[in-house]
Amino acid sequence: MDTGHTAWILTAAALVCIMIPALALFYGGMVGSRRILNMMMMCFGGVSVVAVLWAVFGYSAVFGNSVGGLGLVGDVTQYLGLGELLAEDPDAALPPALFAAFQLFFAGITTAIIAGAAAGRMKFGAWMLFAGLWSTLVYLPVAHWVFALSSADGSVTGGWILNGLKAIDFAGGTAVHINAGVAALALSLVLGRSAGWPKSEHVRPHSRPLVLVGAGLLWTGWFGFNAGSALAAGNSAAVVFLNTAVAGAAALLGWIAVERLRLGRASSIGAASGLVAGLVAITPACGAVSPLGAIAIGAIAGAVCSLAIEWKYRLGFDDSLDVVGVHLVGGIIGTVLIGLFATDAAPNAANGLFYGGGPALLGTQALATAAVLVYSFAVTWITAKIVQLTVGLRINPEDELRGIDIAAHAEEAYLTDEAPVQLGSPSRT
Repeated sequence: MDTGHTAWILTAAALVCIMIPALALFYGGMVGSRRILNMMMMCFGGVSVVAVLWAVFGYSAVFGNSVGGLGLVGDVTQYLGLGELLAEDPDAALPPALFAAFQLFFAGITTAIIAGAAAGRMKFGAWMLFAGLWSTLVYLPVAHWVFALSSADGSVTGGWILNGLKAIDFAGGTAVHINAGVAALALSLVLGRSAGWPKSEHVRPHSRPLVLVGAGLLWTGWFGFNAGSALAAGNSAAVVFLNTAVAGAAALLGWIAVERLRLGRASSIGAASGLVAGLVAITPACGAVSPLGAIAIGAIAGAVCSLAIEWKYRLGFDDSLDVVGVHLVGGIIGTVLIGLFATDAAPNAANGLFYGGGPALLGTQALATAAVLVYSFAVTWITAKIVQLTVGLRINPEDELRGIDIAAHAEEAYLTDEAPVQLGSPSRT
C-alpha cells in the first residue's frame, strides 16, 4: 500500500464528512427560524441511518460482484457486515476499510440532499424510514451501476453504466445529484405543498450568513468529494481539484449575472446557490474536461439553474429548497455536457463533440442520465407512497404553521423571550 495515497484519501474522506454539517447549515439558513433544527436533524439523521445500513449490507450491494453478471446490483452477502475489510490486502493500493468509509459519506450526503425538498412539513420519523428505504432501493442499485468496476480478467463484474454503457461520471453526478434531484421531485409531489405556499413566512430564509457559510464549507468538502475520487494523490486528483475550483466560481458568477439582468440585483442566496450548482455540474465532468471546459460548464449551470428554480412556481410543486433546480438540473447539465466538452488531455481521456469525438459520447451520457431519471423517480414515488400509506408523511397543519421544531423535537433554535433564570433553579433547555 502507498502511504501517500492512503493519507490523501483519509483527508478526502474527512472533507466529504464536512459536507454533512455544511449541507445542514446551507439548508438551515434557507428555512424559517422555526424550521432550522428539524432541517439540520433531517440531514444528520438521514446520514446516520444510511451509515448503519452501509456497514451492514450497503457497501456489498454497491461494490460486491454483480448478481448474475447483469450489472444491476451487487451481492449483498459478499461483504456483509464489512468484517472481510478489516485485514490488510497486500494487492490493494488503499486499505479496503478506507475506501468503504470514503464511499459511506457519498451514500449519506446523497440521501441528505433530498431532505431539502421536504423542509418543514414531513414527519421526522417518516423521514428516517424513507431515508432507509430510499438508500436501499434507489441509491445502492444506482451507485452499483455507476461506481462498480469490473476486473480486467472478468472475475469481478460491476455496474452496467460504468462497464457496459461506458458513460463518464468521475465523481458521481448521476448516482448522487441526478439521483437525489429527481428523488426530491418525486417526494415533493407525494408530500404536497407547504401550508400557505408559496407566500408562507416559513419560505423566507431566516439567516443568509448561514447559507453562505454552508456553501463555503460545501465548496471545501467538494474538493475531497471530487479529487478524492481519483483514489490516488497524483496528477488526476490535481486536475480535478483545479476544475472543481474554477467551475464553482464560474457558476457563482453566472447565477448572479442572470439575477442582475432579470431582477436588477445580485443576491447572497443566489451567489451561494450558484456556487453549489457549479459544483454539482462539475462533479461528473471534473476528470473529463480542461479548466476552460470546467468554466464553461460552471457558467452554463449557474445561468440555467438560476432560471430553473422558477419552474416550481409555474408547475406547482413545492421543492422547498430548490433541490430540483440545483441538483437535478445541474447534474443533468454536467453529465450531458461531457459529450461536448470532454478532451482526451484530461484524466478520463475521451473526446467530446467539440474536440472531434463525434456524437457517440453525447448519446452515451444522455442514455445514462435517462436511465437514472426513470428508475429513481419511479421507485422514489412508490417508496414515498408506501410511507404515506403506512405511517403518514405530513405533520399536522397546526404544527406546520407554528413551526416543526417544537412539534417534532420540542426545541427552539432561538429563544428570544427567555425569562431570567432564578438562582438555584434549572436553566431552560
